[in-house]
Amino acid sequence: MSNKIVIAGGTGFLGSAVIKAFPDDEIVVLTRKEKKSEGNVRYVVWDAKTIGDWANELKDSKAVINLVGRSVNCRYTEANKQEIISSRVNATLAIGKAIEGLNKPLEVWINAGSAAIFGNSGDELKNETSAIGHGFSPEVCKAWEKAFDKYNNPYTRKVFLRIGMVLQQNGGILKPFINMTKFGLGGKIGTGNQYMTWIHEHDFTDLIKYTILDAEIKGILHAASPFPVTNREFMKTIRHAVQIPFGLPNPAVFIKIGAVFIGTEAELVLSGRRVVSSVLEKKGFKFKYPYLHDAVARLLNENKLSLSKK
Repeated sequence: MSNKIVIAGGTGFLGSAVIKAFPDDEIVVLTRKEKKSEGNVRYVVWDAKTIGDWANELKDSKAVINLVGRSVNCRYTEANKQEIISSRVNATLAIGKAIEGLNKPLEVWINAGSAAIFGNSGDELKNETSAIGHGFSPEVCKAWEKAFDKYNNPYTRKVFLRIGMVLQQNGGILKPFINMTKFGLGGKIGTGNQYMTWIHEHDFTDLIKYTILDAEIKGILHAASPFPVTNREFMKTIRHAVQIPFGLPNPAVFIKIGAVFIGTEAELVLSGRRVVSSVLEKKGFKFKYPYLHDAVARLLNENKLSLSKK
């Protein structure tokens, strides 16, 4: 097996975590901006929508991992909605077409997706076979998965990851919740009953490795801890981790007003879904951090160690 992995969208927080997980492999990152090679990482320019010289990088690769997608942390104007959809669809279609044109089939294609396909689904437990939701976020995800399925690529094993919130050491989704808590606003958000589907970054990168190596895994796969939690429990865990015993609640009306001023959408924190993976449970995949309190404590401890070395 080749030791080269191609990562599209590898310059963000999630891509950086995946790169670190493969220190002994040759990593090719598809990016829109030129960048100098660093260690085992080489950067190749692409436009994330059309076939170009970048497609030659797939010829002798063991896997391609597509993480491309414009951030959903914005106001849902018509222009932004279109960009959110097109960024995901166009990059996925381009990769599918490039794989189709290979003389020797690529072994594995892993494509990022989102657990948001289930919309605001209350406390109903969702696995890989559950009915999907309605609304803008589910429609984005449906278009994403449809693009992934457009090219048959019969000799390439295809895995579509519906990813929950990936909790990471340096930044990412965890940071604003920690900042809120430190400012005394670490209480429940909205009703606090909305479920939060999450996964520790180490478990996410372990899952990427597992997916590449296990030839039986294909199709839809949920990248999520087996124990999703309510927002109320999530915020309580953050407060405990940063040793702040009390946090003011954040009523939905204030969240909606605040979202307008900071240029985002309130539904990102007011809606929720309770997503797990029946596939990983059957396969016996071992999570290092299945429980939220262990995951958060570990991440904050790692961050302190990282800062002390600087």
